Amino acid sequence: PVKSAGDKAVAAFSPELDLRGNYADDACFLLDKYLDDARRAGVTQVRIIHGKGTGALRRAVTDFLRRDARVASVRCGTWGEGDTGVAVAELK
Repeated sequence: PVKSAGDKAVAAFSPELDLRGNYADDACFLLDKYLDDARRAGVTQVRIIHGKGTGALRRAVTDFLRRDARVASVRCGTWGEGDTGVAVAELK
């Protein structure tokens, strides 16, 4: 069987994206591409690390996820998952 570049991308896909240190606009751009990759890889749940900080990045990330058609639900991480520094998204 012939392997394509897409197969390598799926095999290397991580169900976690760390956006700490990014500006909101840059983070949303990266998140959009990441959700495309997650869908291609067949992943149904992802963790988005945005950190705690001032809360600006958290708001931008959760607003983006709530409006995105690829996302079924969004919640804050629980204890042991990263608490309020992480958004957990269930994908459609």
